[in-house]
Amino acid sequence: MSSPLSKPQIITHIQKSLNYTVFDSKWIPCSAKFVCLGNFPSGTGVIQIYEVHQGEAQLIKEVEKPKAIKCGTFGATSLQQRHIATGDFDGNLNINLETPDVPVYAVKAHKEIVNSIDGVGGLGIGDGAPEIVTGSRDTVKVWDPRQKDSPVANMEPMEGETKRDCWTVAFHAFNDQDRCVCAGYDNGDIKLFDLRNMSLRWETNIKNGVCCVEFDRKDINMNKLVATSLEGKFHVFDMRTQHPTKGFASVSEKAHKSTIWQVRHLPQNRDIFMTTGGAGNLHLWKEYPAQRCKKDSDGVDVGVAGSVNLLQNVTLSTQPIASLDWSPDKQGLCVCSGFDQSVRVLIVTKLNIV
Repeated sequence: MSSPLSKPQIITHIQKSLNYTVFDSKWIPCSAKFVCLGNFPSGTGVIQIYEVHQGEAQLIKEVEKPKAIKCGTFGATSLQQRHIATGDFDGNLNINLETPDVPVYAVKAHKEIVNSIDGVGGLGIGDGAPEIVTGSRDTVKVWDPRQKDSPVANMEPMEGETKRDCWTVAFHAFNDQDRCVCAGYDNGDIKLFDLRNMSLRWETNIKNGVCCVEFDRKDINMNKLVATSLEGKFHVFDMRTQHPTKGFASVSEKAHKSTIWQVRHLPQNRDIFMTTGGAGNLHLWKEYPAQRCKKDSDGVDVGVAGSVNLLQNVTLSTQPIASLDWSPDKQGLCVCSGFDQSVRVLIVTKLNIV
């Protein structure tokens, strides 16, 4: 049995109280800076940039925006430009410079709030053009920042189908043949859209609102997808093998006593991921199956989901931890924010020996 000292530890390195509600926080690639997105009590939006220096987070830039900001991504930008794409409560998609006074791209993406955003093709991650996916109450849309005003794809419900509220989106782009968007909805639906031939490749339902979906990697052969839900469960799908009738193999884990707001895979080791909970806690997990594939009774390949091991957990707050982002450059460094109006820089130790 391993001793507690050999386990990873989740250490709060910096904690900073903010004078606004923060909805999302992201590391700025190739830097010691992170960005916080949210809204002031007056209802206006805010973008703040902090730099970590000698154990403190120093505010280096603050910009007030007309509308509250819900989410952001660096996924479609180059390492040189480091533009952040944001979605706000009024349905606007803006792409801002690292000095975010004036957006370099702006479009009215949705009629209502942009719940979720993801990008691909930037930062040297994912094949093909830089693109951004946004999810809202009306639809899921894909945008090319080089094309103004209209989306390159629009995943609307068929005529007569009920419009569901899309809470979460995730991109996958391994090559020209494998370019997909995964979307999770308030009724428990998870849908995988193939952007190459504009079709629904797979769908399932996990019986509870889907708060977050994330692929373990965007730029490898489709491997694993984690989906988190309102009632404290998460599901790990083995996306490597799709059975003709059974679909993708999966394993589920009741992890938190309340909503799991987010899941984030460690950039340096895709088998490790962190979930953030509604009771202010973080859980660190490792998942990898002993085998990837087996034959069913008819000799057809079926995936193996494997098992999930809890490496460590910690309670940071009494309020939900709504966002978490790992540093792409330093293993174990992450930033998280919650509804207690705080942002924290954490260090997770011993990740190289688990």
